[in-house]
Amino acid sequence: MSGADPSTIHGSAVLVGDRAVLITGPSGTGKSRLAFDLLLAGKAGQIDPVRLVGDDRLYLTAEGGRLLVRPGRNLEGLIEIRGLGIRRCDHVGEAVVGLLVALAATDAGRMPDSAALQATLLGIKLPRIPVGDGFPALPLVLAALTTTAGFGPLA
Repeated sequence: MSGADPSTIHGSAVLVGDRAVLITGPSGTGKSRLAFDLLLAGKAGQIDPVRLVGDDRLYLTAEGGRLLVRPGRNLEGLIEIRGLGIRRCDHVGEAVVGLLVALAATDAGRMPDSAALQATLLGIKLPRIPVGDGFPALPLVLAALTTTAGFGPLA
């Protein structure tokens, strides 16, 4: 990690293969749930193996043209599972972000325009999936992960 001050965000992140999926959205929109669903999809072999990066509070840093994500202090390896509480799981300490999932996105649509499918965080451009409020995110994310080079069978 570089000496630059990291940005702190509320979100969840999981490492899928060699790239992280960064999940953002307002409180209560299912960030932790989507992260856990992706962990389960990895265990089931639907996508490359998945490990938790962080849940709830994350640190982002731009370094060498890449966006890095780390778990919040004192939260490493912890994820909230609604109805069960805080649970411990296998995790990594840092990952390169390869995809942003924006829950409760106001610009989500059946055929989103190209601007909605991109985001820039700390000067780094990323592919983005805008997920509308109340729309299930998991099928969209699995579709992206299994049809995009670098995440799944096309890699």
